[in-house]
Amino acid sequence: MHAKMHFGGNDRMDVIEREAMEYDVVIVGGGPSGLAAAIRVKQLAAEQGKEVGVCVLEKGSEIGAHILSGAVMDPIAINELVPDWKERGAPLNSPVSEDRFLFLKEAGGSFAPPHALLPSCFHNDGCYVVSLANLVRWLGQQAEALGVEIFAGFAAAEILYADNGAVKGVATGNLGVGKDGQPTENFQPGVELHGKYTFFAEGARGHLGKQLLARFKLMEGRDPQTWGTGIKEVWEIDPAKHKDGLVVHTAGWPLDSSTYGGGWMYHFENHQVSIGLVVGLGYTNPYLEPFQEFQRWKTHPQIRSFLEGGKRVAYGARAINASGLQSLPKLVFPGGALIGCDAGFLNAPRIKGSHAAIKSGMLAADAAFDAVVNGRSQDELAAYPAAFESSWLHDELHRARNFKPWLDKGLGFGSVMFGIDQHLFRGKAPWTLHRQQADFEKLLPAAQCTPIEYPRPDGTITFDKLSSVYLSNTNHEENQPAHLTLKDASVPAAVNLPRFAGPEARYCPAAVYEYVKSDSGQDKLQINFQNCVHCKTCDIKDPAQNIVWVVPEGGGGPNYPNM
Repeated sequence: MHAKMHFGGNDRMDVIEREAMEYDVVIVGGGPSGLAAAIRVKQLAAEQGKEVGVCVLEKGSEIGAHILSGAVMDPIAINELVPDWKERGAPLNSPVSEDRFLFLKEAGGSFAPPHALLPSCFHNDGCYVVSLANLVRWLGQQAEALGVEIFAGFAAAEILYADNGAVKGVATGNLGVGKDGQPTENFQPGVELHGKYTFFAEGARGHLGKQLLARFKLMEGRDPQTWGTGIKEVWEIDPAKHKDGLVVHTAGWPLDSSTYGGGWMYHFENHQVSIGLVVGLGYTNPYLEPFQEFQRWKTHPQIRSFLEGGKRVAYGARAINASGLQSLPKLVFPGGALIGCDAGFLNAPRIKGSHAAIKSGMLAADAAFDAVVNGRSQDELAAYPAAFESSWLHDELHRARNFKPWLDKGLGFGSVMFGIDQHLFRGKAPWTLHRQQADFEKLLPAAQCTPIEYPRPDGTITFDKLSSVYLSNTNHEENQPAHLTLKDASVPAAVNLPRFAGPEARYCPAAVYEYVKSDSGQDKLQINFQNCVHCKTCDIKDPAQNIVWVVPEGGGGPNYPNM
């Protein structure tokens, strides 16, 4: 089957034919939610002797290449999806052995509240320290063994709509398009993938998911979504300091009490630790730099003592959707559904999303399978949100719903109030707090804020951005249009630089944005898109919402080994 597309150029318009492939379920994104959905559909088909075609599109060069998470995993969902995961060799090899929660103070102090006073959501009994990238590689193997077709290195660039307005699938991006927007000698047109239902599992701030929220008004009646940027490193540490399964969470320093965020250190196999800092993107001071806050965090004695004598082996960053139940969009629309972090199922106080992603994929898969075998297509899968509302996942997120709104009121007060919420009411308080502002609206003018002086990196514990990006194995074909686009190219120099002191250069953890002088001596924003680790922070935090993240050629971006 072939479909026609129009290819626009400077002064020409060509019509190019592209191949179209038909499936029952098309899934955009090879993370935990997308692969869980694929596996579940195929499991149901095998049980009932049905033929159901499923494909998964993954923009990374391989499954797992773009996956970054802490991660401590609750096995509740994978127990449901693949009950014999242990026998099948799933890489859950480090059971949590000890929990520590620390409030860090300036000048090296810290305070550990009694374990009994911590709400149950901060306890990790029965969970595992994992590399989520390695886990999804294993899930990919399970999916392929069931007959799922996985296309890695192909980025879904465009949503396709039927004549009645329903989603009918997606098209992958064209390959071999030059910087000028014209085909090169290596040009290959994208491929259309048509589905009876299309699931969007792109992770937090998915660029197609963002379009669907607007087109189908899926956020109507919901609170604005709220975000954080997680910056992570993997270290090999001195075996004498390593304690397999140790989980450390921190709050407080180096962030001030009005800035949401927290750090982690997870000990897992091979004498490695996963460390990182999440900085809420609702911060107000444009001089704040999440990357530099993470570097400072590592210098606290409670963290530095583990790292000294060790070696940094990996780096990456990713935005997380920390919104909670009040900001969960409508999950379905004609022809498809949002699953995983594309919708926002992360449980922020538990700092866990993989179990929620897997469960959401399973619930959507159940609904799609029933619809397909009953001859339906491209309608709304109402059974999916209905099943979610009666699931353990909804109950879990309902109990956590006031965490982020309380923390928005300050670390000290918010922690006390959330503790009351969890201990006294068990998360079932008779009120639900709401938020009014989106994160990008909270940035204050630079004139109202104090610049932050960050120390120079020492090259041992703390590092600069470029050497960090090098460790992410990031690569993009240079002769292609930049995938970080501006609605109005004049806004950065005319608005963001004078009003907010050029925050793009600070909130990006990969040195993509820098202000330089043009030949005429004017300030201009230079976009080094080759450095981009696909974290989506710029798309979220830009105060003018002028930056739009679109997909580069498939296979571009980071190549994370075990993040």
